[in-house]
Formats: sequence, structure tokens, C-alpha cells
Amino acid sequence: MKTLMNLISAKGSEVYSIGPGASVLDAVGTMDAKRVGALLVMEGTHLEGIVSERDVARKVILGGKDASTMPVREIMTARVVCGRPDLKIDEAMAIMTDKRIRHLPVADGSRVVGVISIGDLVKAMIEEQQFLIAQLEHYITS
Repeated sequence: MKTLMNLISAKGSEVYSIGPGASVLDAVGTMDAKRVGALLVMEGTHLEGIVSERDVARKVILGGKDASTMPVREIMTARVVCGRPDLKIDEAMAIMTDKRIRHLPVADGSRVVGVISIGDLVKAMIEEQQFLIAQLEHYITS
């Protein structure tokens, strides 16, 4: 079974981030421009938190706050669940399901090496199942 590092190698290791002092409106603009649902909140190379579209909807819009003046640090999730590069995709899926998260930063020690979404994991699992089915069909017909 593939590991998170295999997925990152295939999809790319670019990490989209924003500083904790940036406005929520800037974060939403960056998410829109990059076509992602979450950004890591980084201070230099240090992971401070993660902010998602869900955070914006629940903590800003429903709270009637001003996204143009509110800093990201006020709505980010500071206790970030991270995966290791050697974590298998089914293990990562179990963690994300249990923690009810859609984005999993992948860290090698304190260095972030990529971010995996639940969609990335579903796609990888489908590809593995399709490969296994093809192998079984080939075995049966030969």
C-alpha cells in the first residue's frame, strides 16, 4: 500500500500557507486563487496552525465578524494533527475519519513536507482497488 510520501511525490509537495497575522479575507483569497480548502498557518518554517473554509464559515460568517480585519490566528486550529511520510494511506484515512478533518499536513520531524486532502486519499484508494481488480481479472482469465 502507498504511503503519504508516495502521494506527495506524485501530486507535488507545494504547501500553501499564510501567516497568523494575515487577515481572514486574505486567507480566503489565497484559498480561492490556489483552489484549495485549507491553508497551513506558518511563522517562517514553523507550523502554527491550519485554517479552512469551514473555520471561516463557522467562526467568521456565522459570528458576524469582519473578515477584512480579523487575523487568521483568531480562527485557526492551533492543535494540528499531522501525518508522517511513511504513514500508509489507509492509516491516514482512519486518522482523518476519526478526527473529522479534511486536510492532513505531512511532517518529517518538525519540517512540513506536504499536505494531503481526504480527496487525495480517496483517489489513491480507488486507484489501488482498480489495480487489484485488474490483476485478479487477469489471473482469472489466464
